[in-house]
Amino acid sequence: MPVLLDLARAPTLEALLSAADTQGMGWRISAPADAEPLRVRGIGTLASAGGQEISFLANPKYQGQLAATQAGAVIVSTDVAEALEAAGADRPRFTLVACKHPYLLYARVAQWFDAARRPAMPAATHPSAVVAPDAHIEEDVRIGPNCVIESGARIGRGSVLGAGCVIGAGSSVGPGSRLHAHVTLYEGVKVGARAIIHSGAVLGADGFGFAPDPSLGQGAWGKIPQLGGVTVGDDVEIGANTTIDRGALEDTVVGNGVKLDNQIMVAHNCRIGAYTAIAACVGVAGSTTIGERCTIGGAAMLSGHLTLADDVHISGGTAVTSNISKPGRYTGVYPYADHGEWQRNAAVIQQLAQLRRRVRTLEKD
Repeated sequence: MPVLLDLARAPTLEALLSAADTQGMGWRISAPADAEPLRVRGIGTLASAGGQEISFLANPKYQGQLAATQAGAVIVSTDVAEALEAAGADRPRFTLVACKHPYLLYARVAQWFDAARRPAMPAATHPSAVVAPDAHIEEDVRIGPNCVIESGARIGRGSVLGAGCVIGAGSSVGPGSRLHAHVTLYEGVKVGARAIIHSGAVLGADGFGFAPDPSLGQGAWGKIPQLGGVTVGDDVEIGANTTIDRGALEDTVVGNGVKLDNQIMVAHNCRIGAYTAIAACVGVAGSTTIGERCTIGGAAMLSGHLTLADDVHISGGTAVTSNISKPGRYTGVYPYADHGEWQRNAAVIQQLAQLRRRVRTLEKD
């Protein structure tokens, strides 16, 4: 199982729910009449959870697994709980945790177990770390092996830097943040509170800025220095090997609560609005502004100098080449098919302009 605590450390179900930041979710516990108090050692799926674990049902397509689950408790919606309770003596033997938002409650419980499985480590700086004399390190900070913290950098209270992290000159990491191994912040990068940045992420590398320069040769390019920085808000998560380039003159900005998956490229001068979520392998070209509460599906590509309104949702694999001013869902992916059928359809599409001209001619006649 992903997490399985020793029984001595396992909380009762009610204690777990009370401790897991579930205020306002309106949960209630419904146990079979003869059930013994449950101590919860872990969390798992309906298919894998055992009798001392809690599971959840958020997607109706998995409701058929309730009959066979061995979980000791299951988080379900209020409607599902009422239907199961109405079965009387035939109700499932597991304890129900009913609430309005089962997926969110599962997330909060999972967060509790994630924290519980990590042993508390004392604040310390590993002997192999290199910390500039004028760097400011607040209390309860843990700095791992081979980290480099350059002149004028600031690390906020309670932050953790994994092995091999580099914090450039004048950069800052907000309190309660966690940088996994080998994260690099170039100079002049500001990261807000409670950030999670995964291994291999690079913030503040030069944006792709070049000007044609004939003095260097025919077709040659002269570098445009990137003088801005990167500003990242609070409660942001940045996935492994994601890169966010520094601005040319002003900062590249990532708003509060933004979630970036692995292997995303955010080019210079971009602005990503609060609570936007972007899936893996997305490319965002320079000077593009993405509004608040947007979602961008995996492998989508956004051209440069675009503006997306708030609450815009882009399907995976979509190429966005013009501004989007209205909220809504947008898709630009040609559906897959059997290869032969796809070729025939593509051949028809190539003839659309010609067919359009023929129809117009016929309409005139």
